[in-house]
Amino acid sequence: MKKITILGSTGSIGVSALDVIEKNPQRFQVEALAAGRNIKLLKKQIEKFKPKVVSVSTKEIALKLREALNAKSRVKIFYDEEGLKEIASFPSADIVISAISGSAGLIPTLAAIEAGKDIALANKETMVMAGEIVTKKAIKKGVKIIPVDSEHSAIFQCLEGSIRQNLRRIILTASGGPFLNFSRNELSKVCLSQTLRHPNWKMGKKITIDSASMMNKGLEVIEAKWLFNVDISDIDVLIHPQSIVHSLVEFIDGAFLAQMGIPNMKIPIAYALTYPERIINDLPSLDLVKTGNLEFLKPDIKKFPCLGLAYAAGLCGGTAPVVLNAADEVAVSAFIENKIRFIDLPNIMEKILGLHNSINNPSLDDILQADLWARRKTKKIIERMIN
Repeated sequence: MKKITILGSTGSIGVSALDVIEKNPQRFQVEALAAGRNIKLLKKQIEKFKPKVVSVSTKEIALKLREALNAKSRVKIFYDEEGLKEIASFPSADIVISAISGSAGLIPTLAAIEAGKDIALANKETMVMAGEIVTKKAIKKGVKIIPVDSEHSAIFQCLEGSIRQNLRRIILTASGGPFLNFSRNELSKVCLSQTLRHPNWKMGKKITIDSASMMNKGLEVIEAKWLFNVDISDIDVLIHPQSIVHSLVEFIDGAFLAQMGIPNMKIPIAYALTYPERIINDLPSLDLVKTGNLEFLKPDIKKFPCLGLAYAAGLCGGTAPVVLNAADEVAVSAFIENKIRFIDLPNIMEKILGLHNSINNPSLDDILQADLWARRKTKKIIERMIN
């Protein structure tokens, strides 16, 4: 019986993870859950999975949750960042699913590693912001970091049993999002509802918008550098509209390995929880005959400049990826609020990167300060744009 903590239990990854856990009660037990503000869903999760502890975003929400729960409920409720760290380091858990959206996932993930918990990592910002710190701490603590993102899970599986010196390059696949065949002029007119219509995956708003701009793939490039200890220059991206080949690796002898499957996050989630084993699921098998042709295209950096910006930040290193990620989070929030256009996103990020003097080998405090600086600067730029 593996005991599980989920950071981000009410998000798309958290909900899928709980579905995997519910269908395998003989293998998994929920120990702790952390959510934000979705009391209604969290209450249902508490009643069904009976965690020992939970955490929410604020004291006010914690009080509302307590009122909503049955008086007989013994679950202990924490809140804010300290509550997240309590949940992340909860003693009886074996593995922590890090699925909080955005930079908020960094500190609790570090707390989980410090507590010696294996990590099923779905929060790419943890590696984008502090990849070197995270990987060093994981090695020091003897902690496994098992990727949950479909692309990184694919690479992880392709490299199993291989000698790393034999790896030539990593190829991350990208669906291309809803605007793959849009012209630059058409992109200038897209609205939020169009942006949220991902052709293959059902995800939260932030990651869906990042997928449409290809910033998500850029962040995945930086994450892959740290997860697999490769140079940015040895990571390529291919557009693969069908989302069947989740990623590939090429070895020095010219051999390729690819991991394939239907586009469903329950598969990489289950693998991360059971690694190195696999479990049976109730999902349909991939039918390659019905799938038909599999296409692979070179990404258009001019049309989707966010990918190029991520490569540039990754090559620069230091706090440049931190700043890029923070600018993206603030700009995407402004787009969701209809304050800026979709095509404004890369322009804002490029401005912030241009204003930043990257710090090499940053400490955690340097990273947090750079994140704060970039958020403030991005908000000011957006305010000037809309006033």
